[in-house]
Amino acid sequence: MSAERNHPVMVHAAATESGAGRTNGASPGEVHAAESFFVLGEGMLSESAGGRRAAAVDEPAGARSSADEPPFRFRRIGPKARQLPEATLRKLAQAMTHAGGGSTGIPAGYTYLGQFIDHDLTMDRTDVMFGSSVAPHDMLQGRSPSLDLDSLYGAGPQDAASERFYADDGLRLKLGKTDDGKPFDLPRHGKKALIPDHRNDENLAVAQTHLAFIRFHNRAIKELASVPQAKRFGKARRAVVKHYQWMIRHDYLPRICEPSVVDDVFTNGRKIFEPNAHGSLATSMPIEFSVAVFRIGHSMIRREYEWNAIFQDGGGTLQALFTFSGTGGDLTENNPLPGIWPADWRRLYDFPAAGHADLAAPPGRFNRAMRIDTRIVNPLDNLPLGAFGATKKPADVLERNLAFRNLMRARVVKLATGQDMVQHLKDKGVTVKGLTKPQILDGSGGAELSSLTGAQRNAVAENTPLWFYILREAELNGGKLAGVGARIAAETFHRAIAGSKASIIRHKDFVPHFAQDDQNFNMPDLLFFAFEGKKQQLHPVK
Repeated sequence: MSAERNHPVMVHAAATESGAGRTNGASPGEVHAAESFFVLGEGMLSESAGGRRAAAVDEPAGARSSADEPPFRFRRIGPKARQLPEATLRKLAQAMTHAGGGSTGIPAGYTYLGQFIDHDLTMDRTDVMFGSSVAPHDMLQGRSPSLDLDSLYGAGPQDAASERFYADDGLRLKLGKTDDGKPFDLPRHGKKALIPDHRNDENLAVAQTHLAFIRFHNRAIKELASVPQAKRFGKARRAVVKHYQWMIRHDYLPRICEPSVVDDVFTNGRKIFEPNAHGSLATSMPIEFSVAVFRIGHSMIRREYEWNAIFQDGGGTLQALFTFSGTGGDLTENNPLPGIWPADWRRLYDFPAAGHADLAAPPGRFNRAMRIDTRIVNPLDNLPLGAFGATKKPADVLERNLAFRNLMRARVVKLATGQDMVQHLKDKGVTVKGLTKPQILDGSGGAELSSLTGAQRNAVAENTPLWFYILREAELNGGKLAGVGARIAAETFHRAIAGSKASIIRHKDFVPHFAQDDQNFNMPDLLFFAFEGKKQQLHPVK
């Protein structure tokens, strides 16, 4: 099979972000499943498919405010706000995509781990038309907003719609094989990957991450061979979910957020998002997190990667990562991943820093994410038509600009501004220092706003779109979320972990046991365990 295929990159907005799911314009008939959800104070919608049920949360009688309320609900934690004119947002979007992004110290694998986590939390089925007004309840969501890996497990092996994801023993998850017969691809059936969330096959990086979690579960099943078969799956799933949550809390979050904010929330609890909710109650999703905060991944994407021993020196392009996938490219059951394309995990995660000294990337081949800041790499200013459900070129070229689409989505749901959220946090007793006008306008090596008129610059400085504000905070904090962004992110993750049936917050005696150091389980440890510590599996392409 040729190493190259001649069709354009399919850069889905969802697939290129650590944000809230599917891009605008996704049709109801697409592959993504969805369920009923309820937006407090704004209404309820229902849409279900694909073998997923309600949140895996045990709820006491009377926990919901209405028997008709489904488990997935949005909540607006800040106020609605007046929005900037579209003309201003157009100029701002162009400034954000003018010059690419900056460098960072975060290993590049965490960009796509963030996307995988996002898909575990959210599924956005919005159909937003430019210029319309859309309430939060129109942002159709599916599945539970909890960190419980339902994107990996579906509704479990006993569910009629989800049993197809499992091997014949009803314990292990299915693996797929590359075209040379090796187990390094997602399982495929026809044109679809045989996994609960097809967004995890939109690019090769997130697909390989999903594959690693399949192997992580299967290794846990193997380690629990002495447990009676009837109890083995449940015990393995609980262990996998808790290790996953531990890794997010102690490895992922401190890399993208100011660690002191994460520590404060996980030690002292939440102040702005469902602060008094019991952990077992059905949780909700802050619209500010979904539409703004967790879209930080856009700024972390690289144009190209030192992918493996064959695709390096510019060969591991962002375009190629989408080409060699199923949803974003052309992989099928009969056209699986070529054996020259599996990831070299040493190039994406820092194994030596995690105690695996013999798994260092080759010299000069380690990938680091772009800095979390107000710039995104240029390919994202010209999305392919399929990325947003279009069949012909839009008359307005900016409809293909990912930054513009993000800013417009926030506009149509009347999202709070950065200044609104600073004041809201202060009202709730959170100590936060707002950005000054010069900081918002000038930043620190980020988007340069000289193309905006004086009036537009003043409007941005006074009523800053929340996504831009959060990225500017990070830019001024060395590439880590700070202030408003860090607080919303930490509290959302805290609530999502607390709301899972298997929860390291509620089950405080849990300590990781699938790593050499039971106090320091991180993503390299997870990969090391999942691939059985075998070097040839962690970098199979020679």
